[in-house]
Amino acid sequence: MQRLLIRGGRRLEGEVSIAGAKNAALPELCAALLTDEPVRLHNVPQLQDVATMLRLIANMGVQAERVGGTTVQIDAAALTTPEAPYELVKTMRASVLALGPLLARFGEATVSLPGGCAIGSRPVDQHIKGLQAMGAQIDVEHGYMLARLPRGRSRLHGARIVTDMVTVTGTENLMMAATLAEGETLLENAAQEPEVVDLAEMLIAMGARIEGHGTSRIRIQGVDRLHGCVHTVVPDRIEAGTFLCAAAATGGDIRLRDARGEHLDAVIEKLRDAGAEVACGPGWIHLRSQGRMRAQSFRTTEYPGFPTDMQAQFMALNCIAEGAAKVTETIFENRFMHVNELVRLGARIQIDGKVALIEGVPRLSGATVMATDLRASASLVIAGLVADGETLVERIYHLDRGYDRMEVKLRALGADIERIS
Repeated sequence: MQRLLIRGGRRLEGEVSIAGAKNAALPELCAALLTDEPVRLHNVPQLQDVATMLRLIANMGVQAERVGGTTVQIDAAALTTPEAPYELVKTMRASVLALGPLLARFGEATVSLPGGCAIGSRPVDQHIKGLQAMGAQIDVEHGYMLARLPRGRSRLHGARIVTDMVTVTGTENLMMAATLAEGETLLENAAQEPEVVDLAEMLIAMGARIEGHGTSRIRIQGVDRLHGCVHTVVPDRIEAGTFLCAAAATGGDIRLRDARGEHLDAVIEKLRDAGAEVACGPGWIHLRSQGRMRAQSFRTTEYPGFPTDMQAQFMALNCIAEGAAKVTETIFENRFMHVNELVRLGARIQIDGKVALIEGVPRLSGATVMATDLRASASLVIAGLVADGETLVERIYHLDRGYDRMEVKLRALGADIERIS
């Protein structure tokens, strides 16, 4: 099993490119199932989750392959098996995104209930509820969602759908399904994340009729068929935010290429409040950090609020900042699993339900720590970069699910970090 060995104490400095967003690439690979014409996606990150999704759709009979470093070609004309089996779904919750496109195009789908990071309950009931409102018959049996259209119907029908909560994958699944439904679908309480907007723009390029993406109300007018397209995946705002936190923690000076600051407003404001200088322009973000940062309290919430996917990384920054801070997690009930590992490095953190109280310390001390989920992995890497001595991060397969060659990029910025067996 591979691990990361980090020798802390080095300042990050230089330029690094940000990869395409995992959380946009995964639904966009599923969107290619909606058409029998070829789809080409650029800026697709080289991640474990992306590789799993490519295997998943290839297992259905889809031709899916990388034709360049970050370019993927998908041709679902010969799709023969509208099924996502447990063996491929168990490691990645985003596999549920195949449900809507398969049902909309073929009138049936068999998709395993998903797995993924153990950071709390992320139920698929909102997906099921929305598709049922569009006329689908869905049964859950033996760990699978069995979806089909009623006898005599060849298409889903439009509906007004109000989800009980803001759900990103739910919004994406229902939006994709609605593109081929009869009539109009109105998604209320829709997610507004940049990844949802990027998916909508891809679907529009395929011939879909969508309005209101980026707001809480998305209107979709169904069409008879979609065609192929060429689309470039939006940059990964969470990878960008992770590198910004790492640079701020190490007193660094870095410039991110292929990054969009407008997608990170809440994080950037907190970094500025902490004492970092942050400037943004078309396709770049520059951060300069001098001296010890000031601890910042924040509360995670749906976009455009502070993202739950940045909570662990900013907590690592707070651990060595001046003062104390309170972090409130409102999205997932089990997303403080990284706290015990940060404490092993010398952090002072107390947990009270959904609230973490952090008292900054002047320095952390290297130790062996274990990653528990994707973003927790990143927080341990940041802590290791500033800790005295050596830090060994185990179970980094979590990290590889969402970061494209993170240790290579950090080394290019001056970090002393290596992947070892």
